[in-house]
Amino acid sequence: MRHHIARLIRRRLRGSCRIATIAGPAQPQTPYGEPALEDSWAKIIAAVGEDLNRPGLLDTPKRAAAAFQFLTRGYHQSVDDVVNDALFPSDSSEMIIVQDIELYSMCEHHLLPFIGKCHVAYIPTGKVLGLSKVARIVDVFARRLQIQESLTSQIAETIMDVTDAEGVGVIIEAQHMCMMMRGVEKQNSLMKTSAMLGCFRSEQKTRDEFLSLLQMKR
Repeated sequence: MRHHIARLIRRRLRGSCRIATIAGPAQPQTPYGEPALEDSWAKIIAAVGEDLNRPGLLDTPKRAAAAFQFLTRGYHQSVDDVVNDALFPSDSSEMIIVQDIELYSMCEHHLLPFIGKCHVAYIPTGKVLGLSKVARIVDVFARRLQIQESLTSQIAETIMDVTDAEGVGVIIEAQHMCMMMRGVEKQNSLMKTSAMLGCFRSEQKTRDEFLSLLQMKR
């Protein structure tokens, strides 16, 4: 009963946040692949001093537009569509971990990639999420312009909302091209972020179990 009441309170506190998390930012007004997007890439290439008429660059604006569409396709995906009702009854109340989910995202500050892995854990309360759906949820939010801190929180909040879990833990480890290719040019820097919700935040032993299980493979 205590856990049930706690979940109800969390739901109400996250009511407005849930809509923003699952729906995500508004979709861009200009559809990908439209001439306006290709023209924008052409202007960027010309602005750095290149010749758009040389053979190697003739189709580059079109290809760049298509690539950018793929890298930000999360704006055109919804969590509901990705999950597709893949929630299954379960009597398990033990921790579930999906580790080493590869992710590729784009930093909103410099439009450069950050690449890494995401580790997701949750403790179910009567239903479990289809295994592939955890990775797909990660992709929905990774394929948008943002910072790693926000990405970590979005994934955790969404898993919590979708599964009604007792708690959720998410850790992301990533290398940022904006630190490797420019600026301080630190090739070996690694950024780690975490989001702990529910019992993962309130109970030290739950966090310790999560972190311990992550280290077993290493």
